[in-house]
Parts: sequence; C-alpha cells; structure tokens
Amino acid sequence: MTAPHDAHRPPLPDPLPRIPLVWGPATYESVTDQISEVTEKAQPWWWWPAFLVTAALLAGGVVAATYLISTGVGVWGSNNPVNWAFDITNFVFWIGIGHAGTLISAILFLFRQRWRTSINRFAEAMTIFAVICALIYPTMHVGRVWYIWFSIPLPNANHIWQNFRSALIWDFFAISTYFTVSLIFWYVGLIPDLATLRDRATSRARQRVFGVLSLGWRGSARNWRHYEVAYLMLAGLSTPLVLSVHSVVSFDFATSLIPGWHTTIFPPYFVAGAIFGGFAMVLQCMIPARAAYKLDHVVTIKHIDVMCKFILATGTLVGYAYCMELFTAWFSGNPYEWQTFQDRAFSGDYAWAYWVMMTCNLVVPQVFWFRWCRQTPWFVLLVVTLVNVGMWYERFVIIVQSLHHDFLPGSWGRYYPSWVDWMQMVGDFGLFFTLTLLFIRFLPMVSMAEVKGVLPMSDPHRRPVPPDRYLKGEDGEYPTADHALAAAYGPPAEPRAEVPPSPEPVPAFVSTPGGDGKPWGAVAEFANGSQLLAAARAAVAAGYRHVDAWTPFYVHGMREAIGRTRSRLPLFTLAGGLTGLAVAAAFQFYLMAYYYPTIVGGKEYRSWEAFVPVFFELTVLLAGFFTLFALVGLCGLPRLFHPLDSHPTFRRSTQAGFFLTVEAADPKFDADGTRAFLESLGGKHAAVVEA
Repeated sequence: MTAPHDAHRPPLPDPLPRIPLVWGPATYESVTDQISEVTEKAQPWWWWPAFLVTAALLAGGVVAATYLISTGVGVWGSNNPVNWAFDITNFVFWIGIGHAGTLISAILFLFRQRWRTSINRFAEAMTIFAVICALIYPTMHVGRVWYIWFSIPLPNANHIWQNFRSALIWDFFAISTYFTVSLIFWYVGLIPDLATLRDRATSRARQRVFGVLSLGWRGSARNWRHYEVAYLMLAGLSTPLVLSVHSVVSFDFATSLIPGWHTTIFPPYFVAGAIFGGFAMVLQCMIPARAAYKLDHVVTIKHIDVMCKFILATGTLVGYAYCMELFTAWFSGNPYEWQTFQDRAFSGDYAWAYWVMMTCNLVVPQVFWFRWCRQTPWFVLLVVTLVNVGMWYERFVIIVQSLHHDFLPGSWGRYYPSWVDWMQMVGDFGLFFTLTLLFIRFLPMVSMAEVKGVLPMSDPHRRPVPPDRYLKGEDGEYPTADHALAAAYGPPAEPRAEVPPSPEPVPAFVSTPGGDGKPWGAVAEFANGSQLLAAARAAVAAGYRHVDAWTPFYVHGMREAIGRTRSRLPLFTLAGGLTGLAVAAAFQFYLMAYYYPTIVGGKEYRSWEAFVPVFFELTVLLAGFFTLFALVGLCGLPRLFHPLDSHPTFRRSTQAGFFLTVEAADPKFDADGTRAFLESLGGKHAAVVEA
C-alpha cells in the first residue's frame, strides 16, 4: 500500500527525451526530398571534374593491367625473396577497408544501435567497391589471366588444387562468400528506397528501371513483416563474416613459418585493423559528401563523433597488437623472430615505413580522446586520411619487410616497385572513387526508409513533447551541450495533422487500366502512423479480416494490428544453411578422401578439422541465397503493377503516405459501406479500386 504522505509528494519531473538522430524540422517529406533529389537533379559543379580525375586514374590502372597481361607478371617489381609485394599489400588493404560496411550494417543492427541508419548505406556500398578493388590483385597474380578458369575448384582442371585443406582455399571461399552476402544485404536494404525513386520518377525510363530494381515493392504491412525478418537474418549471417574473413586472410600469413608472420595474434590483430581502417575510409568518403550535399541534418555531428570513438578503440587495440608482436618476438627467444623485429623497427631498410605505421595508427588517433577533435569535420578528415596511410603501410611492413630478410642472409634482398606497381595501385584508388561517385549519382546514399523509422514522429506510441520542454530545463538553461546544439537546429517536428490534398479529384470508384470492372478493395489515406495503427485495430475489431496497411517504413505493432502471424522466413534460412553445410561436407570429403587423396601434415584423408572454414562459408552463402529468394517469394514479388497504383495519391505510400486497405475478398466487404467505414475512422481520399 502507498503511504499516506506519498500523495502529498510533488510529482517527479519528466525525464529529458533523447536527442533525435536527425536534427532540424525533419519530416518524412523533407527526408525524402533531400536524399532523393541528389539522384534526381543535376550534380553540383564539382562532380564532373572529380569524376574525370578518378576516371583518369582508373584509365591509368587499366593501361598498367593491359601491359601486365600482355607481357607477364615480371613487369612487377616482385622478386626473390619478396615474392609478395604491392599486389598482396593492396589486396589485404582493400579487404580490410570493406569490413566497416558489414560492421555498421549488421552488428550494430543486431545491437539496435539506431545511429547507424544515416551511414549504413554508404558503408555497405563501400564494402562492395572495396572488395571489387581487392579481387583485381589475385586475378592478376595468377599471371595468365586467360587461364583464370583453372582456379575453379571443380572439375579441378590439371589438378592444380592439390590441397583442399590449404588456407588459400579458405581465403577463396571466405572472400567470395563475404562479397556475395554483402551484396545481397546491400540490395535488400535498397529495395524500399528504389521503390521511392520509382514513385517519384518523372520519366518513363526511370520508372521502368527503378520499377524492375525494386521488384514492385509498395510497402504493405504483410511484406514489411517478411522484410524485417529477412534483414535480421542477413544481419545475423553477416556478423560472423566480419570476424571470419580477415581471420582467414591472416591465416595466409600465420600458417607459414616466415619470421614476422608465424604468430597466433594475427587473426584478432587483422580483424581489429580492418575495422579500424574501414571506419576511417567511411569517414573519408562521408564527410566530403555530407558537406557537398548539405546532409548535416541527416548525418550529424553525433554520427561522426561515435565513429571516431570506434576508431580510437580499434586503433588502441591495433597499437596493443604492435607492442605484443615485439614482446612475443623477444620473449620467445627465437633469434630469427627477434632479428626480424629489430630490423623492422630500428636497423632495417624499411624502418622508416614502420615508424610511419606506428605514428599514423597508434599516435595520431589518440587525439580523439578530445571532443573537439571528434566533432570538427575538417580535422576528423585529416586524421582519418593519416589512418588510411598508416594502414596501407602496416600491410607493406608485414609483407615486404618480413620477406626481404628471412632465414639466410645470402637470400636477403630489397624490393623496388616498378611503374606498373604504382599505376595499378593508383588505378585501384581511381576505381574505388569512380564507383563511389557513380553510386552517389544514381542511388540514394542514405537509407530513407530507415532514417524515417528513427524520426521522433515515427513511434506510434510517442507522447508529444513541447518544444520548450525539449530545448530548455525549468531554469531556462540548456541541460547539456547537446540540447544547445538542438536549439541551433530547431526542435524535432511533430507529425502532420492532416492528409495533404490530392493533386486531382479522387472519385468514389477508381478505374484500373484494363480492369474487369470488379472491385479489388477499398483504400483510404491517414495522416501518420499513429492514426493508421488505430484505424487498423478498429477495422479488425469491426470484423474485417483482409486488412492491410501501406507505409514508407516499418511501423511497430502493425503486424499484430492487422492480425498477421510471425513470418515463416527463418525456416527457409535454416534450410539454406543446412543445405550449404551438406554441400560443403560432400565437397570436401569427396575431394580429399576420394577424388584427390593427399596426406597433409600426416593427417588422415578424412580429417575434418581443416574443413571447418569451408563448412562455415558455404553454410552462410546458401543461407543468404535462400533468405533472398524466400523474401521475394513470400512477398509475392516481383509485381510490377498493382491495382492500387491507379489511386491518385497511393504513390505517397513509399514516401510519406499511410494507407489502409480492405480487400474485396473479405466476407464483410461492401463497396459503399467499407469506403464509408474507412472515412469514419478518419481516412481521406477514400475510394474503391477496380481490380
């Protein structure tokens, strides 16, 4: 029981609401317009000069690659003992750059870090482009590119795959799986935004292109329930790939006996370094794009600040790994290891590269302990540029410096990069930034659907907060510096109170081109997600069963409101994973125990422990494919035309509109009565749509 004196206590003040992730008077319309117009309008004056510069760099790389293919890999500066040089250095560098995309999209999504929504699309695209850049080097490294089909494991042409337990085949499956699953994850996230661009398109060509790419997505609640689960499944599948891919890449080094490579610290060291460099590259691309397209209300200082904290944390881990390498080499008592690290840090030909690496990767990021350094974009851009320089030199030191001094002094030698090495490296950067500029030009660089989902107005259960309460405390002062920043941008906008008028009159019965005169169902538009959720519950309570809601983002609680159960999509993901595991087991055991039996390290033919990386990669790969196909099938896609497309205002459903429909298949459906019922719930532009 409550004590009598409790009734006389003054009520506790309401806690200050969270600072929104998107500043200013942001509405669904403003977010859609600001992001979509980047792809719809002519690019700024600087875009074409920047594109021509990056394309020129790319052309130089193409010239170098053409000369290499026509002449041979001897035009590289690689030699004995430095058989791996710029080619593998750049390969490992680009693979590392691609890690931040999956981390931001997948792992932070699983941990419900909503700040990722403004930057995940850019990071995902960067992952795809970085892996494309990385794959160029193994392709060239084989020498005779026209025989690249020999590298396909089956039918094992000329028996070049002698050891299917090798770390190189783990690398092959890990990187191909990572690229494929990341591409699927990126495309699935793009589908709602592609539908938005389709419905905003003013030309027939753009409508057709984005209509095909979006698979006819229209944002019904029945489809959103499958979509959210598919995105969750893909995030869960992608998360272990972040750890596995660069761990497997590190095995290419750690399983050898070369001093400087033969260490167990490489897997976590490589993963931390990949995330470190990947976040730096995201900021290096995002900060100029944010300034050029005036996206500071969407990609805020908070996003930059949090990513700088990630760089600080992972940079500290990388610095710890550097120190641990030195300690291990000294403590092991191995003269070859200790000589390698003495040569690396003090007396060697490449000691200067080692100290560039240490300065850029360990010392420079420590400035992010200070808030000003994290929240000043131009300074952050300078720091992350140095970080990327340091991460490239890290790979150079690990590969070139470890190889040029191995066990025998008689085999020591220096590496001198040729002009082909330099042009290919510069051309790879040209390829990366050319793809980035094209991505910005033709696709939305920020996820509109996800940003709308984190706006304060998007919570259907949200209690409106007065602007003065949001901005200032009871004493008239800003409680925190963040609230002062909020005052500069303005308070968050409240949802619109009314449905905007239709550009053309909406008749009671909307005819469909080529229709048969029979009604498909009734539709009405509502002002916001809260009203739509209440209307959906009222319709189900009134006895309607074929009810659906159409929204520009996933509205929490809508699936239960329209009476739908959970999606069956995880069963398909599980089936895909089991299929992949079975295929991998059959593949590995058939090859190593029957087709090409080889004893490796005294192990039995059926020794399965070394098969685990391939088991894992194929399990994830087929689970990703099954998830994508299940999403398309369960959502009834592709569907390039829908009767609701004839409704004059329905195109707003992918942008800022909220619609409720009752299908004619419902036993309680009556054309006039159902339309009147939707109007009684507060719906506007109510009409019956022809099938």
